[in-house]
Amino acid sequence: MDLRQLEYFVNVVQSGSFSRAAVALNLAQPSLSRQVALLEAELGQRLLVRTGRGVTATDAGDALLVHARVMLDAARRAHEELRDMGTSPSGKVIVGMPPRVALGLSVSLVQRFRERFPRAVITVLEGLSLSLRESLIAGRMDMALLFDPPPSPQLEYTQLMRERLFLVAPPGHELPPRVGLSTLANYPMVLPSAPNAIRSLVDAVLLPRRVELQVLAEVGAVNTVLALVASGVGSTILPESAIVVSGYSDTLPYAPLGPPSIWNALTLAVPMARPATRLTRETAQLLKELDFRGRVTSLS
Repeated sequence: MDLRQLEYFVNVVQSGSFSRAAVALNLAQPSLSRQVALLEAELGQRLLVRTGRGVTATDAGDALLVHARVMLDAARRAHEELRDMGTSPSGKVIVGMPPRVALGLSVSLVQRFRERFPRAVITVLEGLSLSLRESLIAGRMDMALLFDPPPSPQLEYTQLMRERLFLVAPPGHELPPRVGLSTLANYPMVLPSAPNAIRSLVDAVLLPRRVELQVLAEVGAVNTVLALVASGVGSTILPESAIVVSGYSDTLPYAPLGPPSIWNALTLAVPMARPATRLTRETAQLLKELDFRGRVTSLS
């Protein structure tokens, strides 16, 4: 199959129209239609159906679209790899991070990236670990930092650091030096809502111990959780880095959980099937070299 024809086909599907795709490709519409027709003739399948509002892909077209994107991406990466051999790599790399990790690391990462790869561009996307993992598998980013990701045959994981979880209480509340897991049921809780990685980890540890939390409210953003704790609504469970980065470490009492302690892990995830370029390999190495403990957490 001709890569140029595949590119034309992908653009038509994404645009939903031959005319819009022709404008985006700077190509005459009859030429674009002819190239797609040649592709259909070669494959012996109808790929597109014209409708009153444009065009849509057939079942065969949807199947080809998946393979076309993979082949075009591989071709682009091969071109970048060969072009950049012996020089500073160019191109673009997309890195996903949870918000509090991005807050602690983005400045250092971008600064070091610019020093090492002056001809390249880095994009940092923020989101929950679950959504970042889905985007990584779907091919929308090159690598991601994830908290406690589940096993996946599509991803390769490298653990970068571990953090202990703490109980965080409202102002003026006295906590013991360590908070036993069995006593957590005594604390009214404001927790991150599922599918937050911390919430999933806590639930997984407490369920077999038959510890049922008094959950008063569930909130998506960690900063909102801590604001509710600061207002006296209830306690919460978070890593120390979340407390420190948010600025509440001097106003809210907190103590480590245990025994046994609960730890979460920050992991670098890269897709196994996607060919790595020199830029993505060296960016992954750059992430491994960053001082995560000094910038994301202040654990002793």
